[in-house]
Amino acid sequence: MSFRKLGLRTDLLRAVEAQGYTIPTPIQVRAIPMVIEGRDILAGAQTGTGKTAAFALPILQRLTESKKKFYHPRVLVLAPTRELAAQVAESFEIYGRYLSLRTAVIFGGVKINPQITKLRHGVDILVATPGRLLDHLGRKTLDLSQIEVLVLDEADRMLDMGFIHDIRKVIKYLPANRQNMLFSATYSNEIKRMADGLLNNPALIEVSRGNTAAEGVTQQVYQVSQADKRFLLSSLIRDGKWSQALVFTRTKHRANKLTKQLLSDGISAAAIHGNKSQATRTRTLADFKSGAVQMLVATDIAARGLDIQQLPHVVNFDLPHVPEDYIHRIGRTGRAGANGIAHSLVSADEQNLLAGIERLLKLKIPVKKTGIQMPIAVSTPTPVRVRKNTQKVRRKRGNSSWLPSSFKPAKQTGRRAS
Repeated sequence: MSFRKLGLRTDLLRAVEAQGYTIPTPIQVRAIPMVIEGRDILAGAQTGTGKTAAFALPILQRLTESKKKFYHPRVLVLAPTRELAAQVAESFEIYGRYLSLRTAVIFGGVKINPQITKLRHGVDILVATPGRLLDHLGRKTLDLSQIEVLVLDEADRMLDMGFIHDIRKVIKYLPANRQNMLFSATYSNEIKRMADGLLNNPALIEVSRGNTAAEGVTQQVYQVSQADKRFLLSSLIRDGKWSQALVFTRTKHRANKLTKQLLSDGISAAAIHGNKSQATRTRTLADFKSGAVQMLVATDIAARGLDIQQLPHVVNFDLPHVPEDYIHRIGRTGRAGANGIAHSLVSADEQNLLAGIERLLKLKIPVKKTGIQMPIAVSTPTPVRVRKNTQKVRRKRGNSSWLPSSFKPAKQTGRRAS
């Protein structure tokens, strides 16, 4: 099937073809006609399956059907992270390049006044993170009374990040009569409860079994000690002549430390995490996409919203504590039908985490032998303390018998010190 058979208007087809896409993905085939019809959607699809276009294209189609000029937003897309919000907004702008529709994105970590200025000029599509959206609503710089479509993207991640209360607050500002869409890569009881309370007779779309890794991703495990992880990673990069890789660590501190170590090994690397300013994160991501940075070291904040075309490798330098996060991490590679490899460096203290991931995936991830000779740890001999054979003596008042025999008192001069 081609995009032309999905009922999209010519302006949208031109934009899709300009991106080099000719054949829609399974979720696009199923979702686009239903969204155009105005149905509520509950979609389960792994990251990298083309779900953004699955809702962006039909939403743009619906907005163009109205000849009336609107000032306030008609579409609201909620995303869990700044990176994902920026990526979704960029997709709307790319696919709507031949349409006279206005898109804005708002998130925290940057100044709010430029966002207020843009909203004052009028917006059709608003992409936002929940926290900054509530800031605008509290300042009364935003009116959501004309929202026709609500999309919750990466809903499972928003629940993981504790946004459920913010989402409920936002929904109170929306009109009751609207189209709702919920997209999630993994399913849980919380997601099902959210869907029951939000969606009205939804069309259920699941392009693959829930809680599975994306097709096209080869998974492999390396059993390695914590001390040897850095050496193994540098060796894999050099010996395999890796062009690019996204490397996940568990903490910001470890991301910074590993980045410095890779740089000292002569490997181009940069870190991206929550302590970095938004300007730095945007610049670092742009450098990575352009190839100026070879290794991007990230925490789980970057597991969603990073859309890098043809990314060949993802590395779990540390395994995540939440098994579902493993799915989102490795979904950064093998996107849009491409192939990729997910490498996990697993130490002895991470075996329980690996077992949890394998239970979720219902498969055993193969262990890979590298043939790389790990450095031999040089042990420092423990210093031996030598006890001196000193003789304890008592000081007796009135004589000098307590002094050591080698001690020679100064010669008396007959004068007393003043």
